[in-house]
Amino acid sequence: MENTSQFVCAFCGEKNPTFVDIGAGNSQSYVEDCQVCCNPNVLYIEIDEDTLDVNIETDCES
Repeated sequence: MENTSQFVCAFCGEKNPTFVDIGAGNSQSYVEDCQVCCNPNVLYIEIDEDTLDVNIETDCES
């Protein structure tokens, strides 16, 4: 099951749409490039198991 969400680029601050695989667990992390500045962002994803609300924090890939 996929859900559409957004993350804010850790480099340029622009919002980016992304797909989150709800079935992959309530706590996920992976790298996705910003669609505006092309820099790699580490996405830290938390999914509320009751409401399926998605929270995404970002950090620069080091």
